[in-house]
Amino acid sequence: MKPCQSLRRGAISVLAAFLMIMLFAIVAFCVDLGYVFTAKEELQRTADAAALATCSEYVQQLSNGHSATEAAQLARTTAGDYASCNEVTNTPMLVSDNAGNDPNGDVVFGYISDLDAGADSFQTGTTNGYNAVQVRVRKDSSLNDQVQYFFARIFGFEGQTLDATATAAIVCDINGFQVPADGSNLEILPIALDLETWNSLMAGQSGDSWTWDPETNQVTAGSDGKIEANLYPQGTGSPGNRGTVDVGSSNNSTSDIARQIVDGVSPQDMQALATSGRSLQFNDDGYTALNGDTGISAGVKDELTSIIGKPRVIPIFSQVMGPGNNAEYTITKWCGMRIMDVKLCGPMSKKHITIQLAPILAKGVTPSSVTGTSDYVYSNVVLVK
Repeated sequence: MKPCQSLRRGAISVLAAFLMIMLFAIVAFCVDLGYVFTAKEELQRTADAAALATCSEYVQQLSNGHSATEAAQLARTTAGDYASCNEVTNTPMLVSDNAGNDPNGDVVFGYISDLDAGADSFQTGTTNGYNAVQVRVRKDSSLNDQVQYFFARIFGFEGQTLDATATAAIVCDINGFQVPADGSNLEILPIALDLETWNSLMAGQSGDSWTWDPETNQVTAGSDGKIEANLYPQGTGSPGNRGTVDVGSSNNSTSDIARQIVDGVSPQDMQALATSGRSLQFNDDGYTALNGDTGISAGVKDELTSIIGKPRVIPIFSQVMGPGNNAEYTITKWCGMRIMDVKLCGPMSKKHITIQLAPILAKGVTPSSVTGTSDYVYSNVVLVK
């Protein structure tokens, strides 16, 4: 038996050595694979943050008064800033600046017609139609370098190319409003404007006497190429009524209107509105009805003056029935504007509340499946997958 035992001596050591090589290879594979997966997650996190920040900055710049082209260009720098603040494999990321909006670029502005369809419905179109942005963050040979392997280099593999894309968007067809999740007020002005005047304003069929400077946040006299209209004293067709609406209880006083002008519509106002059987949501027929008030008075001049330049949402009505407090407005659209000038003293021919189109990033919005329910009113930014 001894000769046979001597022949087997050391066999386990050879097998162990072979298995150790296999074990090291598996460990090396797992380490490199885990590192790649971590890098992929970090890339996606960076793309998500950059897309949300870029889309938010785009809407903010629109709200500040910049054109869509200017807002998109300013927002591109935000994509780069947020990418560089988020490290991937311990390295700040860079994104290429494709100002020409190349569909194959790292930062692409476009339009999503259906948020439920997600990024699959993303398309580049006319500049004024933008409501979304796609941001790609990548590690390849041309930018940020590929993800380097640790152990796979032994087998001749240097690294792996990775990229991640995120799409952020805003809702631009608004069905109505509900109390925001944070319980804050809605920036809705309790003054309605007739649809005909609004359509004329959208068509550029009006004057241009005031300028809004987004850099200084100031309104000055002079043309800026943005058409204006009078929110008051437009005739409503309702005797004794000049456009104020009750967003809350049916007995809104001047003090209530003044409060809503400055602070917006509160959750308590929304509760009172619901109790009265009204809402700020369009029904299946595409409208909601609001009671009228006696009208604007000089008692709210200071409040209106205090919000000059600040974007607000106004309801647009297609018709009004009844006089004074008994008037009922048929609201068919929500629109964004800013007040440019206020004069409520003196003869009626001199009175005016001059407004200008202005995008507003509004809280508490509910999306509409129908286009044309709103102009210049947008939701908070959401991440679209």
